[in-house]
Amino acid sequence: MQLLVVGSNGLLGSNVVREGQQRGWNVRGTYHSTRPAFDIPLTQFDLREYDSFDDILTEHDPDVVVNCAAMTDVDGCEINPEQAHILNGDAPCGLAAHCNAHGVEIVHISTDYVFDGTRSEPYSELAETNPVQVYGESKLAGEQAVTEETTDALVARLSFVWGIHRSSGNLTGFPVWVRERLRSGEDIPLFTDQWVTPTRAGQAAETLLDLIEEDATGLFHIVCSSCVTPYKFGEVIANLVSNSEELISEGSIDDVERTATRPTYSCLDVGNVESELDRPQPTLRENIETVRDLLH
Repeated sequence: MQLLVVGSNGLLGSNVVREGQQRGWNVRGTYHSTRPAFDIPLTQFDLREYDSFDDILTEHDPDVVVNCAAMTDVDGCEINPEQAHILNGDAPCGLAAHCNAHGVEIVHISTDYVFDGTRSEPYSELAETNPVQVYGESKLAGEQAVTEETTDALVARLSFVWGIHRSSGNLTGFPVWVRERLRSGEDIPLFTDQWVTPTRAGQAAETLLDLIEEDATGLFHIVCSSCVTPYKFGEVIANLVSNSEELISEGSIDDVERTATRPTYSCLDVGNVESELDRPQPTLRENIETVRDLLH
């Protein structure tokens, strides 16, 4: 299998690279500015220059492209909506069109923020989308464009992504922030009124490549099976790190002033991917257990 990872120096992209290598696939990648420390063929590529992607496909001749590149700064998207729509909407459309012309399969990454958060039960892939900020709008435009450009695309929605960056070997995301505050003895105010289904990047990469091997197409939610608040997420980390739950305090999403609105409930249903791969998605605690050594 010849795999091309667009955005190979991102958290998810680095895990897709590593997972492909572990399977013995011929992995290649693109990066925007910082070259990752992978011993694979790499090409610098600005997602805004998506018209030049044809040259990259000719150079690397992949069987499958996994597009992990995006503008993921939610508040930044609100401030610069034009750039958000270029990177998250227009560019995926362009990549998909080039892939379709070359007969290359494409896998595209989207987000739980395509939903408005007004529900109180996990969203299935068939649930109505209604993003409440520019980031979600641009990502929805991207996933819709990809599926319109090629009928056999695989689109995966992720949520609250965290994990080990496989180029640096460092744990990144929410667990690291909680761990550092626990170590310093600082109070940790965490939301009790926001609900998410966190995604460990390594587990998502494994699931994505399993779906590719199954020749799966369509839309899948790739998250853990636990619908939790950041407060609960923090408690799980504190319990594993030092039993310092007393440092965690209850907070509200309204306590933080941010440019972009966040949905208060964006948990995703995992029934579709569990059915496709005939196995359960891991719980949040199971995912945290896999990085226990890096949390201490």
